[in-house]
Amino acid sequence: MIRFIIFIAVLVALDIYAFQAFRFLVRNRWGTAIYFIITAFVIGGLFYQFATGDRRNWSAMTQFFIVAFIIMLVGKLVLIGTMFGEDVFRSLEGLYYKITGKNSSYILPSRRKFISQLALGLAAIPFAGILYGVFKGRYNFKVLKYTLHFEDLPDAFDGYKITQISDIHSGSFDNKEKVEYAINLINEQASDAILFTGDMVNNEAAEMEPWKDSFAKLQARDGKYSVLGNHDYGDYVPWETPELKEANLERLKEIQAEIGFDLILNDTRFVEKNGQRIALVGVENWGAGGFKKAGDLNKAISQVNSNDFKVLLSHDPSHWEKEVIQHKEHFHLTLSGHTHGMQFGIEIPGWFKWSPVKWRYKYWAGIYEEMGQYINVNRGFGYLAFPGRVGIWPEITVIELRKGPKPA
Repeated sequence: MIRFIIFIAVLVALDIYAFQAFRFLVRNRWGTAIYFIITAFVIGGLFYQFATGDRRNWSAMTQFFIVAFIIMLVGKLVLIGTMFGEDVFRSLEGLYYKITGKNSSYILPSRRKFISQLALGLAAIPFAGILYGVFKGRYNFKVLKYTLHFEDLPDAFDGYKITQISDIHSGSFDNKEKVEYAINLINEQASDAILFTGDMVNNEAAEMEPWKDSFAKLQARDGKYSVLGNHDYGDYVPWETPELKEANLERLKEIQAEIGFDLILNDTRFVEKNGQRIALVGVENWGAGGFKKAGDLNKAISQVNSNDFKVLLSHDPSHWEKEVIQHKEHFHLTLSGHTHGMQFGIEIPGWFKWSPVKWRYKYWAGIYEEMGQYINVNRGFGYLAFPGRVGIWPEITVIELRKGPKPA
């Protein structure tokens, strides 16, 4: 309740500030009324949908209010950012003229009006971007390819290709043709193994039933392997009995088998070639903070030798940060997901990437290296809550393992 009150207070404060720009351009009661009516309608509608809607299967109306709220919030944040800069400048300018005794221009309404118009124009840019993200971006699949070098990679696995997918969230899908396109795209990579790093569903195993046949088409020479993510346990919806919740999880495990995934639960699978092997280590979900910590890394590697080449599947990248990097065993490559890149951000490949999720996760998208160990944080195959993606596109990762030192 305290967090809810704080959240409402912040929204009210933002609205009051953003309204200062709006009222400079629309100086009548009707404009003011329309501004606050729309704001109250969007926020009230969103809270009503969350309070009364089906948390297992969000309706089109709930998704409408989510999109409307995000458009409104991002637009107002742009508006506030622009106006705040003008207010700071005016304050400093006013202080300067007061100290020097010179004539001041900082209160000129014409400049304030121009800044207000500029702010409203800039606020329209994310509006267009969010609409694109809803109608096109959520299925704008990208194949990202990386080559990683390891001096202790077994010779037989030089050139070995792994395709990673993560965060399917099948309960959000509404376009079979687009999903089938992505599955074909995965198969076109002709990888040796497909590794799925968790969150097959939003809440219930039943969400995956309509998509089983599609995902069963995935093909890889050495098999398809998977782990569980935090959403796969059904922890975010109420269950009438603990037995129903457990039955849901068991059904999800059965579905994974029916699709052809070898689900690794705190265990290891070995892939062998020409008398050599690599270890595919899979842990259950382990996340920092309040997330489920079912992952048991020591149990998972109980059959693994220290000199084995290890690829770890762990859904939440905070596990790598908190436990894996400093572990006595060396995990050559960890594959994670979970963050979705927040489904919102800016990326210029090879140069720049940013998303608000970086304030929550140190490792949130792409390849990172620490202490001679790598992690890839996949941006996710599907989407959750916000039915779109803006700047952070759904990802299919292809990683080629090469033997030898890392190029200079």
